[in-house]
Amino acid sequence: MNVLVTGAGSGIGEATARTLAERGNEVAVTDINEESAAKVAKSIGAFHTKLDVTSRDSVRAALAAAEKAIGPLEGWVSNAGVSSFVTFLDMPDKDWDLMLKVNLCGVFYCGQEFARHLVAQKRTGVIVNVASMAAKQGRISWLSHYVASKFGALGLTQSMAFELAPHGIRVNCVCPGYVATSMQERELVWEGRLRNIGPEEVLKLYIKDTPLRRIETAEDVARSIVFLLGPDSSFITGEALSVNGGAYMD
Repeated sequence: MNVLVTGAGSGIGEATARTLAERGNEVAVTDINEESAAKVAKSIGAFHTKLDVTSRDSVRAALAAAEKAIGPLEGWVSNAGVSSFVTFLDMPDKDWDLMLKVNLCGVFYCGQEFARHLVAQKRTGVIVNVASMAAKQGRISWLSHYVASKFGALGLTQSMAFELAPHGIRVNCVCPGYVATSMQERELVWEGRLRNIGPEEVLKLYIKDTPLRRIETAEDVARSIVFLLGPDSSFITGEALSVNGGAYMD
């Protein structure tokens, strides 16, 4: 299977690209940080290119470059995302705008461009969007903009799945919990400052909040994404798969 992964220069995206490659798939590693994408791609023998998910032109260019390098794309993983911690009352417009632009508009631009491309060529395909357990609950402090973007991504996934089903295009999303990534390392510091505790104590709170009593790995999420891309999930579409060790159950 030929798959493009956004935000694949680190974290969940990198783990997804590695897992796909290990299982014999052709992967296009993309990231706004082209150096990071190149490093990951080199380590797994894959193609890489720069991709800014907030730019339609960038999405189109990456799609074209990927297909030229590895052949017609059959799967797309919209993983690129950002986060920050700020109280609702103190939320500046720039933080709100960036969160929605990357986490929601990015999913829209990528999904629409890939789906249009597939439909124009009368081909089927699979899209997996990376949301969050924050897409299913609003009771999270200091993340109102993030929660809004991820709720939007989940709703968009369902709408995409419904409209694209007649074209043979499946669309699902995964909803991770507390994942050990470089993004989480920054979040531990930010949340610690707001709670007036150290990042190590915040980490303990995350583990306590997870019934399986460990921090999730990027590979935990990656394996779920690969499942949703593959034939074992051929009759699943419009689903928001919780992959969080029980930290949120629905």
